[in-house]
Amino acid sequence: MKQLATDVDLSDFSAWLRAQGVEHRIAEEGGQQVLWLAEPEHAEAVLNALDQYLNRPAVRAAVKETRHSPVFVGGRWQPSPGHAPVVLAVVIVAALLAWATGLGRSQLSAWLMFVDPQQFGWATMDQRLAALSQTLTSGELWRLVTPAFLHFSWTHIIFNAVMLWFLGSQVEWFDGKGRLLALFLVTAVVSNGLQFVVSGPLFGGLSGVVYGALGYCWLSQQRRARFQFPPALILFAVGWMVVGFTPLPALLGMGPMANEAHLGGLLAGLTMALLVAPPKKSPA
Repeated sequence: MKQLATDVDLSDFSAWLRAQGVEHRIAEEGGQQVLWLAEPEHAEAVLNALDQYLNRPAVRAAVKETRHSPVFVGGRWQPSPGHAPVVLAVVIVAALLAWATGLGRSQLSAWLMFVDPQQFGWATMDQRLAALSQTLTSGELWRLVTPAFLHFSWTHIIFNAVMLWFLGSQVEWFDGKGRLLALFLVTAVVSNGLQFVVSGPLFGGLSGVVYGALGYCWLSQQRRARFQFPPALILFAVGWMVVGFTPLPALLGMGPMANEAHLGGLLAGLTMALLVAPPKKSPA
C-alpha cells in the first residue's frame, strides 16, 4: 500500500503496471490516493519503480511514451515490420543465406566465413593471424561481418532472429537506423574477430550481435530510460554465456558454442553504450 496526494496523476504508471502483469487498484481514501497491490511480494519493486516515476522526468516520459506510442500495444513492445525495416532486412538476409548455404553445408559457406578454411591453415594463433592478414590484404573485407549471417540449424536462426527483432527493433525505433547499423557492424566485427582469433573460422550466427544489442540496451537504458525488456534478461544471458564456457553444453549434446562471439558482442555493445550518448529525443 502507498498513499499519495490526489493531485498526482498515476494513470500512465497504472497502465504500465498492468502491462507488467502487476495486479493493483488505485482508490481514494481519506483525501489520499492509495495504491493497493494484489501480491505483497511485488511491493518493493513497485515502490522503487514508483519512486523513479515520480522523481525522474526521463522515466516518467518513457512510461508515458510506452502507453501512447504506436509501437506499444497494451503497454508492451509490439512493433510492425514498418517500424524496424533495417532489423527486418538483416533477419531476412540471414534466413535466405541459411537456406542458400544449406545451413552451412554448401560451398557458399566458405565464401562467408571469416577466412576461407580451404585456403589457409588455422590450427595455431600464428596461422590464424597470417590467414586474416592475407584475407584483408586481398580486399575480402566483407568477411569481417558475414559470419554473422551463417547459421547451422533452423533452431539457431529462429532464436537469434526473435531476439534480434525484440532488441534491435527498439534500438532502431528509439535511437535511429544509423545507430542500429553502427551497433550491428561494430558488434559483428568484434564478436566475429574474437571468435576467429580463439577458435578459427568454423563458426557463425547472429548471437554476437544479439549479445551486443542486449548489452547496449541494458547500459544505455541507465542513461535514458526508453527500452522495454525484462530486467532478468541480462542476468539470464550472462549466465548462459558463463555456462557456455563450461563442459556442460557438450555433456548435454548441444555441440560447440561460439562463446567468444557472445563475450565479444556483449563487450562491444556495452562499450558503445558508454561512448555514445543516447539521443535526447527518439528520431523515429
